[in-house]
Amino acid sequence: MKVAVLGLGYVGMTAAACLASQGHEVIGVDPNETKVATVRAGKAPITEPLLDDMIAEAVEKGLLKATVAMDESVAACALAIVCVGTPSASDGSHNMSYIAEVTRQLAELILRAGTERMVVAYRSTCRPGTIEELVQPIFDDVLGDKSSVVELVYNPEFLRESVAVADFFAPPKIVVGTRTGERCAEIDAINEGIEAPVFYVRYREAEITKFVDNTFHAVKTAFANEVGRVCTKLGISAAEVHKIFVSDTKLNISKYYLRPGGAFGGSCLPKDVRALQYISRQVGANTTLVDSLISSNELHKQFIFDLAAEGLQHGAKVLLLGLAFKDKSDDLRESPNIDLARYLITAGFDLAIFDPYVRPSNLMGQNLGVLSNSPFIRKLLKTQEEVEADTYDVVIDSRGIAGNYALNAKRVIDINALA
Repeated sequence: MKVAVLGLGYVGMTAAACLASQGHEVIGVDPNETKVATVRAGKAPITEPLLDDMIAEAVEKGLLKATVAMDESVAACALAIVCVGTPSASDGSHNMSYIAEVTRQLAELILRAGTERMVVAYRSTCRPGTIEELVQPIFDDVLGDKSSVVELVYNPEFLRESVAVADFFAPPKIVVGTRTGERCAEIDAINEGIEAPVFYVRYREAEITKFVDNTFHAVKTAFANEVGRVCTKLGISAAEVHKIFVSDTKLNISKYYLRPGGAFGGSCLPKDVRALQYISRQVGANTTLVDSLISSNELHKQFIFDLAAEGLQHGAKVLLLGLAFKDKSDDLRESPNIDLARYLITAGFDLAIFDPYVRPSNLMGQNLGVLSNSPFIRKLLKTQEEVEADTYDVVIDSRGIAGNYALNAKRVIDINALA
């Protein structure tokens, strides 16, 4: 397949060399004449292991060429991959001027050359909405009623510098954003033979992927460093603590606790986070990330309430499914659902609560104390028969169990469906 790679930086140059090594005919485009001359000489314009030999071989075979401007060779390509930079602007946003400029140049080339069809895939990191709100309007403006000749794709890369070639052929995942979430034959063709989970989604889900990944990597680094500071202040081996932590692939290094949903609660998480915050203050470790966790959790409780209360009138009938902090448990300690119940009552809604595992007559110890401190909760707890016999304006399902019951509701909000 004939492929154009627009932008010969780390991402674009790696893509160009790897695609050429697979037998695709690649034309690299970059306005930097030095970069283009270097590629034409069979060398890499960047320092990246394996690229020099791959580029030399591809140029010798005639599978990799480079140019400083959009020309007919680009117009003849079935696929154009946009890899231009999106550097930070002064306000922290991405500078999208390079994306806009290369898009307009490509659109004008397609119009001028009469290209009948081209898939244009963007790999530059872009904020959600870029394809629909910036890129597509440019093509529409230039091509008019011929804009349908362009099929837009957002296909983020997951390359690490110094191991980029290895990551290209063995990525952690392949994410392809299309208008409807359907497959794209050209993208499938360049990924043929690559073993990785493949996700076909709509543009915005694909666009936000890199932000989520990179921010989480930053969170992990900051968290590890904060723990390291606490350990150092206490004379504890941070290396040994790290070894123990990463050995747990069931909970620590796993998918658990990473799905958007309800706020955290229970007898352990809030208590131990507060205790670590206290220890950090005592020893002067300055754990800003850890210190933000409780306030972030409180804000999430408010977010869930706002989501549920949207559009409801004073006195509306609300059913809360789930009271304990966790499903199939009657542990009420620091349950976020009790806080949610308080918010709903304070807002003037007619609240009912049903949790099949919470029976006031069976509660003991601290769980009984929770009800004693919130006596209104006991009065609001209903049986299955009672909730199925009533009608509600909204059901707030904190367990994903609404479908198990014959409920009459105008609206059901599944908190776990936030994922």
